[in-house]
Amino acid sequence: MAELLLKTQPDKQSELTGFILERTAKRMKQYFQQQLAAADAGITVDQWVILQMLDKNDGLNQLDIARATFKDAPTVTRIIDLLCQKGLTQRVADPADRRRFNILLTDQGREKAETVLPIIRTARRQAWSGLSDEEVSQLTGILNTVFENLNQ
Repeated sequence: MAELLLKTQPDKQSELTGFILERTAKRMKQYFQQQLAAADAGITVDQWVILQMLDKNDGLNQLDIARATFKDAPTVTRIIDLLCQKGLTQRVADPADRRRFNILLTDQGREKAETVLPIIRTARRQAWSGLSDEEVSQLTGILNTVFENLNQ
């Protein structure tokens, strides 16, 4: 269907491509959430994104997490509240600015990140199945170019 539309309405190509990109991103998020639920992981995709960020960069403040994950600050605050309630993260006063808090993974949070990573990796493999390494590399390059075009 998409190929037919592109051939018959070339002036609509960029509009259709944007739709396909958004649809694919939403479907991937839905699929990943389904996999986490099926594995009884006890976290959402959005919570995973924050856990993964902290697993790589523990001790970030909430604003840095929001910027790094492209989420708005109130959303990150709600996610961190939930992660703290689950015992996966903790807020620690920033020694340089007591009005700020750094977010740290707890031992339980590190364990959760380790447990969930294989589920996410399997879901990623499913998403990229049928694509060669070269195609995945090309897709990554194209998406990075689009991203950078919007950062100028």
